[in-house]
Amino acid sequence: MSDFHQTGNITTLHRLGSTDLERLEAEVRVHSHARPIALVLPCLFDELRDTALKSIIETLRGVPYLHQVVVCVDGAERREDFDEMRAAFEGVPTLDGRGAVLIWSDGPRLRSIRDRLRAEGLDPGERGKGRATWLAYGYVLAMAEAHVVAVHDCDIRDYPRELLARLCFPTVHPNLNYEFAKGYYGRVTDRLYGRVTRLFMTPLLRAMKSVLGPLPLLDYLDSFRYPLAGECAMTTDLVRINRIPSDWGLEVGVLAEVFRNCSAKRICQVELVENYEHKHRQLSESDPSTGLHRMVVDIASSLVRNLASYGVQFDAGFLNTLIAAYLRTAQDAVARYNDDAALNGLLFDRHEEEVAVETFARALRTAGLHFVRDPMGAPQIPNWSRVTAALPHLLDELRAAVEADRRGRALSVVAGGVP
Repeated sequence: MSDFHQTGNITTLHRLGSTDLERLEAEVRVHSHARPIALVLPCLFDELRDTALKSIIETLRGVPYLHQVVVCVDGAERREDFDEMRAAFEGVPTLDGRGAVLIWSDGPRLRSIRDRLRAEGLDPGERGKGRATWLAYGYVLAMAEAHVVAVHDCDIRDYPRELLARLCFPTVHPNLNYEFAKGYYGRVTDRLYGRVTRLFMTPLLRAMKSVLGPLPLLDYLDSFRYPLAGECAMTTDLVRINRIPSDWGLEVGVLAEVFRNCSAKRICQVELVENYEHKHRQLSESDPSTGLHRMVVDIASSLVRNLASYGVQFDAGFLNTLIAAYLRTAQDAVARYNDDAALNGLLFDRHEEEVAVETFARALRTAGLHFVRDPMGAPQIPNWSRVTAALPHLLDELRAAVEADRRGRALSVVAGGVP
């Protein structure tokens, strides 16, 4: 039986059978005339050496309905690095005629803009996916042409065109009229992946509900099949008012902001592909500054701060109770996944899974203690509504800086005698 089960507080749009890509893209293209789509790609320069990004770029060259493609590049320290990334994206078509627009996040013009923001008390945070996404959102808002903004990661190993079309469909279709769509998919090869969702996020949400009782935010977050997926689409109205973290808490922070700013009837999750493969990170059980260990600290910090904003009180005693409840819930989950893997003939290292749970429990303690010591913590990036209230011309300055960086490459090519 196909999976058409509806669960939780939000609508689930399933992938029922194979996708008729021609029909799907034709509908998206028709609706995109009235509701133009911008695709935002937060990208590291190092990803240019990966086959995943090359495959994504090649696939995008065949997509017929994107009005804008905006790529925010982190880690391009030299002008030559940025030019190399721009050259890689040449030939990606857009309906606005500009092609892919790249933002040189580490260039002098963008550094100057970030310095201005910090001087006004509007810190855009440290380098990371959150800040890169936020800057790209700013450029989309500055151009004032798009109605829908889709975003996904640049490390997707298998990137079919249906993934992007299905992601955009719920927000671009006027009869569906969703304001936010979250992607989900399977994470299975010869073993189960998605460790942070399977062994941390979902057990933690359910442990919190067992300790705190029903809370609307927890019920909402637990409704998502893959709350940590990097793929989502939303209207530009949400882009303008959402505040987001700059670190690995981005996905949880976005969901919490959508919960604040949007009716549940205008939120959905959509199955993008049957299975999904991207870069796998090391657990780093002994080093909380890197790998999945660091990721879980950031995710837990974002979740704790959002719950505190709804009146949940965190202290050392509550944290100990929560960690004990999480450990029991996560250990039960490991047993269930062991049985699921056994039935399906998948590889499953139960000891490795238990080590991950213990590492995530330490990360939860670290995040909780940081909050107890400093409830304010690292602030979220201000939303663009606040930025433009404080600095009314900043979006124009951002647009001009991105255009100047684009022209800079063209001038250097001409100066070098290349036609």
